Amino acid sequence: MAWTGAVHAQQGYSRAAQRVLAQARAASGGSAWSYLRGWHEAGRRDGAPYETWLDPLRYGLRTEIHEAAGVSVHGFNGLGAWRISPSGVVSGAGDPASVIPARGEAFFAANGFLFPGRFDARGDYLGRRRRQGRDFDVVSIKPWGGAARELWFDRATHLLARSVTPGRPRPVTEEVSDYRQVGPLRIAFRFTRDDGGAGGARVRQLERLDFAPADRGLFSLPRP
Repeated sequence: MAWTGAVHAQQGYSRAAQRVLAQARAASGGSAWSYLRGWHEAGRRDGAPYETWLDPLRYGLRTEIHEAAGVSVHGFNGLGAWRISPSGVVSGAGDPASVIPARGEAFFAANGFLFPGRFDARGDYLGRRRRQGRDFDVVSIKPWGGAARELWFDRATHLLARSVTPGRPRPVTEEVSDYRQVGPLRIAFRFTRDDGGAGGARVRQLERLDFAPADRGLFSLPRP
């Protein structure tokens, strides 16, 4: 019990971080976020069709990418991460090397930072930054058991515009744009990711989005 208390004592958002996140939540839909029960998006990743299902109430993620070789699937149910390759090879594990990136992906994809009381995470305000003629409020957020990211919120619109994930040999950056109104929420539809690889930037473009709740079974590795 003492170990658990020590972990949770490290969680929480600073007052300055809460201010920035409250502004972001208000600018993108306000209280409407509280009524969100599911998330299903479809579009293209680097030209390949994909679908993603998310659970904004508790950890849950499933992504299917239709590649030339077949359908690649990966998911996370809050405890274990798993994959199914286009050839049908199944793998799943609960080890940190698999779970840490999966938990981070599920947390940030579901905008978990807009629900400070829902997911255990630590958030600190890093200050004001200026880039390409724009001013940003930058917050560092680390979900419990996941990797930290810097989130850059445009000071003019209060919407998320950029994220930076520390990495070697260089950080991974993602530019967030093409905000559209979907029901009561303002949602980004374009994500341009640069990890410094030889292939250059990678683009995820949403084409459809709905907020229907997903069956929790989608997020676990299918049984044989």
